[in-house]
Amino acid sequence: MADALSVIPANVLRNLSDKLYEKRKNAALEVEGIVKQLAAAGDHDKISAVINLLTSEFTYSPQANHRKGGLIGLAAATVGLTSEAAQHLEQIVPPVLHSFSDQDSRVRYYACEALYNIAKVVRGDFIVFFNQIFDALCKLSADSDANVQSAAHLLDRLVKDIVTESDQFSIEEFIPLLRERMNVLNPYVRQFLVGWITVLDSVPDIDMLGFLPDFLDGLFNMLSDSSHEIRQQADSALSEFLQEIKNSPSVDYGRMAEILVQRAASSDEFTRLTAITWINEFVKLGGDQLVPYYADILGAILPCISDKEEKIRVVARETNEELRAIKADPAEGFDVGAILSIARRQLSSEWEATRIEALHWISALLNRHRAEVLNFLDDIFDTLLKALSDASDEVVLLVLEVHACIAKDPQHFRQLVVFLMHNFRIDNSLLEKRGALIIRRLCVLLDAERVYRELSKILEGEADLDFASIMVQALNLILLTSSELAELRDLLKQSLVNAAGRDLFLSLYASWCHSPMAIISLCLLVQMYQHASAVIQSLVEEDINVKFLVQLDKLIRLLETPIFAYLRLQLLEPGRYTWLLKALYGLLMLLPQQSAAFKILRTRLKTVPSYSFSGDQVKWTSSGTPYSQILHHSPSVSQISEDDSNSHNGINFTSKLQQFEHVQRQHRLHTRELAHSRNTSTNTSSAKERTPFTLRTGLIWVQEVQRSEDARRPASSSSTSTVEVNRMPSRSRKGPGQLQL
Repeated sequence: MADALSVIPANVLRNLSDKLYEKRKNAALEVEGIVKQLAAAGDHDKISAVINLLTSEFTYSPQANHRKGGLIGLAAATVGLTSEAAQHLEQIVPPVLHSFSDQDSRVRYYACEALYNIAKVVRGDFIVFFNQIFDALCKLSADSDANVQSAAHLLDRLVKDIVTESDQFSIEEFIPLLRERMNVLNPYVRQFLVGWITVLDSVPDIDMLGFLPDFLDGLFNMLSDSSHEIRQQADSALSEFLQEIKNSPSVDYGRMAEILVQRAASSDEFTRLTAITWINEFVKLGGDQLVPYYADILGAILPCISDKEEKIRVVARETNEELRAIKADPAEGFDVGAILSIARRQLSSEWEATRIEALHWISALLNRHRAEVLNFLDDIFDTLLKALSDASDEVVLLVLEVHACIAKDPQHFRQLVVFLMHNFRIDNSLLEKRGALIIRRLCVLLDAERVYRELSKILEGEADLDFASIMVQALNLILLTSSELAELRDLLKQSLVNAAGRDLFLSLYASWCHSPMAIISLCLLVQMYQHASAVIQSLVEEDINVKFLVQLDKLIRLLETPIFAYLRLQLLEPGRYTWLLKALYGLLMLLPQQSAAFKILRTRLKTVPSYSFSGDQVKWTSSGTPYSQILHHSPSVSQISEDDSNSHNGINFTSKLQQFEHVQRQHRLHTRELAHSRNTSTNTSSAKERTPFTLRTGLIWVQEVQRSEDARRPASSSSTSTVEVNRMPSRSRKGPGQLQL
C-alpha cells in the first residue's frame, strides 16, 4: 500500500473518487502514465501495489464514486501495461467481474466499460477468464438498465471476436455452462445464448455439432417463445445444424432422437413441425443407429399423422412410410415388443387416421416377424378385440385383417372365435352394430365354412340360452343374405346328395336348434321341406311369441328375395314339392292375418296352382281359373328336395327333430324360470334389449300379439290341420291394425 501511495500523488487518488466523471477520467490518465513508467522500468512489484490499491480502496469501497474510480483506474492501468498486462490479469479481472453484480447501475455500466478496455489490450490472454465473463454477460444481457444492456452488448461483441480468433478457447469447458442456461425463459438471455451458439458454430475449429445434444432441447424450447425474433433466431440456428447433420459422416442420432420425440408432442405448432421435420431427416439418415429408438420415434409420429396442421400431417405420413419401409431385424436390436406396445396404445387414439396407421404397423410386423409378434399376442389381443367396436368401418376392417392374419394358425383361430363370441356375449351393441360386418369379413379372410363350423361348435354348448338364440339368428340372417357366403349356401343346397354339404348341415343344425326360425330357414335353404314342415308342426304355444313372429316376418320377406328364387319356382310344381307347400302354409297359419308378412305370403301362395292334399291323387288347376281343369297326377319325389323316409344321405331326420325339440324344451324351461324371478315389465324390457337383429316391422300388430299372449285361451279344436292356427289369439275384425283369424 505504501509503495502505491508513494508513486501516485494524493490529488490523483482524490480526483479518482470524485463525483465528476471528467475528474475521474483525468485521474485515470494519470494512473495510466504512472503504470506505463513503472512497466518501462520493470518494477512490477509497484505495479502490483498500485493494482491492489485500486482494488481494495476503490473497487470494493462502499462509496459508489470510489468504485467507479477504481474500475476506470484498473482499465487505465491495463492500458499502461500494454503487452505486459497478461501477468497482472489475475489481479485486474476479478474485481471488475465482481462489479457486474453491483447494485448501482452506473457501477455496472463502468464495469462493462472497464472490461471492454481491458479486453482490447489483452485479447487472447483474456480467454482464461471466459467462463466467468460469459456468466457475467449472460446476467447483464437481461439487466434492468438500458445503458448497462447497451454496454454489455458492446462488450459481448468484442468477446466474440476474441474467442473466434483464439486457439485457447475450450468448448468442453464451455458446454456445461451453456447447457445450464438453455432453459432460461428471459428473452434477452435467450437472444444472448442463441447468438453465442451461432457464433461458435461458425468457427471451423470448434465442433459445436458434436455437442448439439447438450443444448438441442433448449433451442427447441425457444421455438415457442412469444418473441418472433427469438423464434426466428432459434429456427435459423436449428436449420443450420440440420444442414450440417446432413453433410456430416458421424452424428449421434440416438441422443437427439430422444429430444425430438418429446418435442414432437409439444403444444406449440411450430415446434411440432420442426421436430417432425428433424425426425423425418433422421429416419432417412440415421440407419442402424436409430434401430433402438424406432418405438419412441413411432410413438411421436403416429399422433402427428392426425395433427390439425396439414404440414405436420404430410411430414408425419412421409416419415411413417419411411420408417415402415426399413427392414430391421430383432437380432440388430429391433424391439418388436416395444413397437407393438406403441401401436396398441395408439389404437385408443381419438383420431381415426392414427388408429389406422397403428393397425398397419401391427399388420406389417405380423408379415415380417410373425413368431415374435405371436409371443406378445396376449399383450395386444384384448385391445384388438375392443377395436372391433370402433366407430370407423375402415378401422374395423383393418382389425379383422390383423385378426385373420393371426388366426392362420389353428390354435389362434380357435382363440379368436372364442374371444369374439365372448365379446358378443358381454357387449350386445357390438353384435348389433358390428356383428354382420365382422362375421362377413372373417368369412372372406378365413374361409366361410371354417368360420361357421367353429361358431356353431361353440354355440352348441353355449350356457347362455338367450345369447345362443340371438347369435344363431344373427348368423342365420348373414348366411341367407350375404353375397360373401354364396358358396356356403350352394354347398348347403347339396346336403341331400353331397357328403360335404351333409356334414356342414349337421354341423350347423346342432346350434341352429336354439332358434326355431333359424332351423326352418336352414331347412328351406337346403330344400329339406318335409323336415321344415315337421319342425313347424312341433312348435308349441310357448314358442309362438313376439320374437318368433318378428323373425318369421323377416323370413317371409327373405322368401321374396333372389336368394330364394329357386324355391318360388318350385311352387310351379306343387305335386312334386308337396312338403314345401305344407311348410309355407304352416307358416302362413302362424302369422296374424293383419300383418304385412301374412299378406305377402298369402299373395304368393295364391299364385301357386291350386293343389289338394287329400288322397293319393293330386288335383291342381291354374290359379287364374280355379278348378276349371282337373288333372290326376301321381306325385313324384324330387331328386334332392323331397324325402318321405326318416333318413336320407345319412341324415336321420327323426333324430334331428328330437334334438331340436330337446333344445327348445330347454329354452322354454329357461323362459319360465326367468318369468318366475322377474316381474312382467322387466321381462318385457329384457326381451327387447336382447333382440338386436330384430326387424321392427308391423309394430302395431307385434304389440297386439304381445297383449294377446297374456290373454291366451286353450285351443277350442283338436283338429290337426288347424292346431297351429288355434294357438294364435282369436279376435273379431274391429278395424285396421287389429288381429283376426
